[in-house]
Amino acid sequence: MAAFLSMQESVLQLTRKKKTGAVSGLDIEAGSIAAAEIHVNGSAQVAGAAVAPLASGAFREGEVADADSVAEALKSLFSENKLSKQVRLGIGNQRVVVRTVRLPAIEDPKEMDAAVRFQAQEQIPMPLDQAVLEHQVVGGVPAEEGSKPQVDVVVVAARRDMVASFVEPIRRAGLEPVGIDVAAFGMIRALAGFGVGEGTKAAEAMDPAPGQPGETALYCNVGDVMNLAVARGRACLFTRIANAGLEGIADRLAAERGLSAEHATQWLAHVGLESPLEHLEGDPEILADVRRVLEEGVSGLVDELRLSLDYYAAQEGAVPVSRVVLAGPGSAVPGLGPRMESGLGLPISVARPPALSGYDETMAARLTLPYGLALEG
Repeated sequence: MAAFLSMQESVLQLTRKKKTGAVSGLDIEAGSIAAAEIHVNGSAQVAGAAVAPLASGAFREGEVADADSVAEALKSLFSENKLSKQVRLGIGNQRVVVRTVRLPAIEDPKEMDAAVRFQAQEQIPMPLDQAVLEHQVVGGVPAEEGSKPQVDVVVVAARRDMVASFVEPIRRAGLEPVGIDVAAFGMIRALAGFGVGEGTKAAEAMDPAPGQPGETALYCNVGDVMNLAVARGRACLFTRIANAGLEGIADRLAAERGLSAEHATQWLAHVGLESPLEHLEGDPEILADVRRVLEEGVSGLVDELRLSLDYYAAQEGAVPVSRVVLAGPGSAVPGLGPRMESGLGLPISVARPPALSGYDETMAARLTLPYGLALEG
């Protein structure tokens, strides 16, 4: 298994052979799978996309739990929607680690590899002989009087057995995995430059001029879990997976009201946090319970965001975050963004790639991550 990093984004590649034809970005989460086939001709266009349910328990905490169910769901989704069977999968769980380390500038690639591996032994919480380890220089500090130049290096490590657990059902479904990407990097590719504040050009936010620091944003995909990434332009500075997410909120509502997980999720989207309850259709008691569970769940999401920002800020050389960009299925819940903004104290905007403008809000929210995964890294 080989790997490469490009434009300060990493893709763990299964093979070095050149890809041909269209590629479908693939995202799997608890309860659903989503894929988007992208064609790029000057600009990215969605050639096809689909979302399908996934059996309960087939996927948990970012990992495959039932390979048979996942393989069957993938086979049906791709055959029924005639999507490209060359796929680039996004992975985001506790067994993928991304770190940025500062090292002396070393020109010899073999010596740099050795230096990265030595540093990784201290900072990567997994046995390196059981991991895929890749790195890329993403910046640096010029030499000053009495000191040598240094470089900032993004290091990505993933457990080999975990990666294999994804590859097996993908291949059994008749698909060709051309790459495995860190899900957070696909999110950044999809959203960098969109949802910027007034007076800030998208191009400047995405690709700042030489010597300019660019805007630093926290990207947050609210799905079954929260996939978080701090990025300056397109350069990922920090990632974290928080187990708090839409699934936990829906599960709590399902348990309290005796609903299926799918039905509970539909209630969350129906009630939201925007409209007064008396303006909504449904039993007043159920509406009140849904609103209460949703409000309490959002408080948990805000706590996780704050924890992640504090953890990131404690790192050496951390650049202050100026805003939050919200995506994923949870971002389609009415009023969720403004409620999180009031709790966090940072501006929060909901963003969608323009290429997904032809889809309804719920579909575009779910497709944002696979769209970014399909783009070239």
